[in-house]
Amino acid sequence: MKAVGYMQSLPISNPKSLIDIELPQPIASGHDLLVRVMAIAVNPVDYKIRQNVAAQNDEYKVLGWDAVGEVVAIGESVSNFKPGDKVFYAGDLNRQGSNAQYQLVDERIVGHKPKSLSAGEAAALPLTAITAWELLFERLLIKQQHPEIKKKSNDIILIVGAAGGVGSILVQLASALTGATVIATASRDSSAKWVKKLGADYVIDHSKPLTAQIEQLAIGQVTHVASLTHTDSYLDSFVELLAPMGKIALIDDPKSLDVSKLKLKSLSLHWEFMFTRSMFKTTDINEQHHLLNKISDLIDQGYIQTTVGQNLGKINAKNLRAAHKILESGQSIGKIVLADF
Repeated sequence: MKAVGYMQSLPISNPKSLIDIELPQPIASGHDLLVRVMAIAVNPVDYKIRQNVAAQNDEYKVLGWDAVGEVVAIGESVSNFKPGDKVFYAGDLNRQGSNAQYQLVDERIVGHKPKSLSAGEAAALPLTAITAWELLFERLLIKQQHPEIKKKSNDIILIVGAAGGVGSILVQLASALTGATVIATASRDSSAKWVKKLGADYVIDHSKPLTAQIEQLAIGQVTHVASLTHTDSYLDSFVELLAPMGKIALIDDPKSLDVSKLKLKSLSLHWEFMFTRSMFKTTDINEQHHLLNKISDLIDQGYIQTTVGQNLGKINAKNLRAAHKILESGQSIGKIVLADF
């Protein structure tokens, strides 16, 4: 089968950083589905692993943790899917990724693809939707409401880095499924318009001091923070802005954080890492299957939309190198997808 992989951790400008390769087609067993990949999305985790993790045992490493495809074979323990089903998922960091024509994936972290979306549109969703959902409802513990009967609450959530992949779906989920007031940050006109379109109540500029901008809104103290980037740079602002007993959830990798600053207000800090369930085979691993099916239903019912920013064409090394380059620049809006081999 065709795939894109690498052996050495190299700069994306090097043609060998990602190359077109041929690999044996895998065989499904146990809880695994064998999926024919139709479309993928590219995430920061892809380039971070490429930069820092070389291939092992002389086997090419295949990246990719967002995919849409068709189930072509199932393991003997599979109960949620059958051949012919269209699915979407984010996969498992411990296994080969989705930059390949065929991939094995545990059915318990797979959902049914939204019927109303193309493969490329759906590929933009799994990793960021899982991350956003878990951060909002499982880490920050904001109360989920039905979109048709939701009531305004006293929650005020600040989403820092709202125009990126996770932010784009987090803004939508917070707007559609909670009664919270949503303050999103964006530093460019284009990204500010994007997050406003997705449902943010207010947009402020994260390249400028946050406290003064939020105080000018005169809406009360922030109760929850979703910090999606540069958490170490904003921690002091979060401590100042948050109401006592407020919550901070982050997804990035700050080198250090002085958590003692959280003590006086009894603030809590939570990390969200959507691969935890798959990496450790947690007892509730099947929750991601249910979660993705809920996202699929919300899409098909029109409550949230895909977050595709760019489609770079076919799945090959050249186009994937271009995708990595864009993500490494930090200037992308929405998700980058590729479709078909």
